[in-house]
Amino acid sequence: MDRRHFMAGLGAAALPLAARAQQGKPIRVIVPFTAGGATDVTTRIITEKAAQLLGTAMLIENRPGGGGGIGVDMVAKAAPDGHTIGMAAVAMNAINPWLFKKLPYDPIKDFAPITQMVRIPNVLVMNADTARRLKISTLKDFIAYARANPARLSYASGGNGSGGHLAGEMFKKKAGFYAVHIPYNGGGPSQLAMLSGTVDYTLDNLATSGANIRAGKVIPLAVTTPRRSPLLPDVPAIAETYPGFEIDTWWGLIAPAGTPRDVVARLNAAYVAALESPDVKTRFAGMMAEPVPTTPEQFGDLMRREHARYESVVKASGATVD
Repeated sequence: MDRRHFMAGLGAAALPLAARAQQGKPIRVIVPFTAGGATDVTTRIITEKAAQLLGTAMLIENRPGGGGGIGVDMVAKAAPDGHTIGMAAVAMNAINPWLFKKLPYDPIKDFAPITQMVRIPNVLVMNADTARRLKISTLKDFIAYARANPARLSYASGGNGSGGHLAGEMFKKKAGFYAVHIPYNGGGPSQLAMLSGTVDYTLDNLATSGANIRAGKVIPLAVTTPRRSPLLPDVPAIAETYPGFEIDTWWGLIAPAGTPRDVVARLNAAYVAALESPDVKTRFAGMMAEPVPTTPEQFGDLMRREHARYESVVKASGATVD
């Protein structure tokens, strides 16, 4: 469906959903990661705007754990009445199915896509003090040190099976070194661990790392997209050294399978309008996050493509759930 039709119908579509929600409980938005990380912050930003457009209360509920699986499973098992929605992401809906022997949810069949929210490159960043002490200022320096000092470096991720974990294992395998993986419950805690010096580096998304890069607290050594990011034009892609290396991060909104199509359409209209609003774009730009509003069908297509693609990616990386 043309996006103009969504926008044109937003006022008419939002009112029935708002009236329905005001008669009962508010809409619960489950974020399967801890508060303070990029996924949490971006979801709060656009949900605040969507709630204004819908004229109803929308409550963020953080449910971290299991590489995001605990929260997304809550969405899968919620009543499909429009009062519970949540986040889908590359970790839970594309990577975890190939990392875990068994999941309590089907990453595709158990959900009704609403819209994609964000697309962000992952970036290899290192604690700035550690980098200066070890005389590391480039990707080449990093690889040389890591090879010469097995297990001396450690890296944090947002959890076992997260995009940062998978990128870290792929990078170790490609570059031929060993570093210790330490999982945390979300991108925010993993960044704090690196800033405190508990770990040495991460391969998390740019939205999580952006503020610390600007503040000079961490140094960016490489991005994980096939080409350099326009947000960090002077930072090389790992693919320049290891062709074919590619992992980026995306997340979006989902409802339980069976949620009525008209409810999904109204939620899509509100969230697309929020993503396209100037103030949200400005706030996302400050986080180095690219808003990506889509139709439900487009987001569903992305989820299916990524789910299929990551089967070979996970196997090639050798990553496992600890």
